[in-house]
Amino acid sequence: MSTKLTTADPQTETASSGLRRSLRRFDITAMAVAAVISFDTVGQIATGGGEAATWTAAIALFFLVPYALLFAETGAAFPQEGGPYVWVKLAFGRPAAALTTLFYWVTNPIWLGGSLVFLAAETWDGFVFHLGSGTVGDYAFKLLFVWIAILTAIVSLSRGKWITTVGAVVKVLSLTLFTVTAILYGAEHGFQGLSEARFTPTTAGFLGLVPILLFAYVGFEAPNAAGEEMHDPQRDVPAALGRSATIAAACYLLPVVALLAVVPADKVTGIGGFMEGVRLVFGVYGGAAGPLLTCTAVMFVFALLTQGSAWMIVSDRMQAMAAADGGFFARGLGAFHPRLGTPVRTNLLSGAVATVFMLTAMRLVHGDTGAVFGVVLTVAVTTLLLSYLAIVPALLFLRLRRPEVPRPYRVPFGNRGFVVCAVLVYAWILVGSWAALFPGVLESLFGIDYDFQDAWGVSRPTFETFTLGTIVVLLLVGAAGLAVARRERQET
Repeated sequence: MSTKLTTADPQTETASSGLRRSLRRFDITAMAVAAVISFDTVGQIATGGGEAATWTAAIALFFLVPYALLFAETGAAFPQEGGPYVWVKLAFGRPAAALTTLFYWVTNPIWLGGSLVFLAAETWDGFVFHLGSGTVGDYAFKLLFVWIAILTAIVSLSRGKWITTVGAVVKVLSLTLFTVTAILYGAEHGFQGLSEARFTPTTAGFLGLVPILLFAYVGFEAPNAAGEEMHDPQRDVPAALGRSATIAAACYLLPVVALLAVVPADKVTGIGGFMEGVRLVFGVYGGAAGPLLTCTAVMFVFALLTQGSAWMIVSDRMQAMAAADGGFFARGLGAFHPRLGTPVRTNLLSGAVATVFMLTAMRLVHGDTGAVFGVVLTVAVTTLLLSYLAIVPALLFLRLRRPEVPRPYRVPFGNRGFVVCAVLVYAWILVGSWAALFPGVLESLFGIDYDFQDAWGVSRPTFETFTLGTIVVLLLVGAAGLAVARRERQET
């Protein structure tokens, strides 16, 4: 039984009228796993040392669990195409929804053209085939990576879902293989990293890790952007979200502990830490280590590619529905291809944004690849977390103001339980957003020494140019998009 709500004007209904239901519970789970489990953040989390494992577990318990409960209920109750765009629109109106969707959507081409492509190129260069830095081969690899991810989002969802499903399987298998091999390596050579790791949580460690950990754990609601392409969202969304969240928590915590167990904390790097750990532990396989390492590197890059594809599939649908609803520039931007059933124009826009961001990052940020990686990842963290500053209150508004909507799944303890979960999640998002935008500020309030250049590899002006500059540009683009859309609505 589906819940039909009037969430948009007839133009929106036209945009989504040709959609085909092709997502079942397994597909939703696989898409969430493919999108949320981030190879690029495993190494980044591990740079926090032993306490990274402690905070990974703590945030899973006190953030991921209430977060999953909130979105499981809302995703099942409001399963319309566009997901979070629809939720924010119902709560706060079209302009707020359009701006929120812009921040949510742009995270993904920035991430694709930033940390994902940089990590993929670094892995390919170091373990498969030499590319060099800034060479023709380097540029060609990164451009191909971006546009293959975009093309896999353009194909029909009935086919594209299998690409992301294979990516999810490859990702889980790769992390499982590494974890098991690390145990074998430790049994043979000793767990030397554990002797140096400090698992006691600290304020400094918390402030340094909370943005990246929140970024790692958010996004399980993303498949709801294709809500009208699910066979039974009211039953499948809560179950799929619970399963994918459990898998993600294990796939972050176990590899991070394994990585720290075999690699000294001071040698773990955000961009190369995971694969360097793989290189080390695969020594237990003797002569087969080389081919296995190359194969794992290829799987690693493929998983990154399908991760980008999964996010393009869901976030482009959100942005397309915002455009079709008259909330962002021209309605034509939100048109779904009549045969493919995908928002091809928005897909192409994502590819263009990812390409521009990738080229800008390569040319304007000075320093080694690791410094570029950290900055562009922080930009993606910032824009995504900022979008939840509107999404989470929208969930609470819908719970309290739309009680008549059937809710196949409910957060335990009624409204009180929902409010507690929403407040807890919102507090985490506020802290994470501030720490991502202004690193070092909270540390100074607690009397913690913070060397910005040493932490990021770039100066604060360069860092803030990328982060705050991105926010300002997005706000200007959003204002222009709202103005153009308003004029188009008035003319029609």
